[in-house]
Amino acid sequence: MKIVGAALRNSVVDAIGDRRCVVTIGAYDGVHLGHRAVIAQVRARAGELGAASVVVTFDRHPASVVRPESAPKLLTDPAQKLELLESTGVDATLVVPFDAAASTEAPADFVRRVLVDALAVRGVIVGEDFHFGHKRGGNVALLREMSAQHDFEVVPLRLVARADGVDEPVSSTAIRRALAGGDVKRASAMLGRDHEVRGTVGKGDQRGRTIGFPTANVEVDPATCLPADGVYAARAVLPDGKRHDAAVNLGRRPTFHDRADHSLLEAHLLDFAGDLYGKQLRVSFVLFLRSERKFAGVDDLRAQLQHDVAHARAALQ
Repeated sequence: MKIVGAALRNSVVDAIGDRRCVVTIGAYDGVHLGHRAVIAQVRARAGELGAASVVVTFDRHPASVVRPESAPKLLTDPAQKLELLESTGVDATLVVPFDAAASTEAPADFVRRVLVDALAVRGVIVGEDFHFGHKRGGNVALLREMSAQHDFEVVPLRLVARADGVDEPVSSTAIRRALAGGDVKRASAMLGRDHEVRGTVGKGDQRGRTIGFPTANVEVDPATCLPADGVYAARAVLPDGKRHDAAVNLGRRPTFHDRADHSLLEAHLLDFAGDLYGKQLRVSFVLFLRSERKFAGVDDLRAQLQHDVAHARAALQ
């Protein structure tokens, strides 16, 4: 069942009051520099019109419903995405439920239900290649067609170009591609911050303690986009907000023949002593140090870990 306009508006009424809205729409996974550029334009135009600035996004990535077998891994979990959107200074974020029924909704019906009925839209600002609705049938042309009838303006924006010389715009897809190659610096440049993942610290086999490098085994949601397997200089944030430099191993631990069916995230927090079991940890990847590899034995591994920690410490200074 689709949620009607009045119910949607009630979810943001405290932030927007009875004002009309200038909106942008999208999955907003990552809230990267391209997203932030669009939101900045939304806020500026809303200020000019005396309207509220609103981001319309969804409670899950639409691809997870439309094509679950090939849905992308997420750069931000739902809570992190909302935190990042709030940090842009936008007046409100409207999270629209997206399910099988919503995936078949005609684009024009979405405009009337969400933009017109829920938000009394005054302006829509989106990327020039924006598509929405059933089979991605909605676009800037449709928005312009409906704008005269419902009294709103449509502003398509050119996408933000990458600053690293690659001839393509900043996008969530480009960021995922950089992460897949372990290039967390390039991903960070497009995100405008270091790529962060979150998870609960679980009980490991405590091998790290026996060789002098205790690690927090961070259980990350399988839907999260992780960088390529390897060792990274990173930063970890504890639940109390304290930050610690860290050396992170992401991979299958081939030296111990664990043959894990997924990559494991083990974070060694520099100059830290304490119990993190059961606590939430946020890990940001700063620099790729080396690929994961198998060592002949524990002594060789310990020597390499000493080098990794020194390398991470120097990189994070």
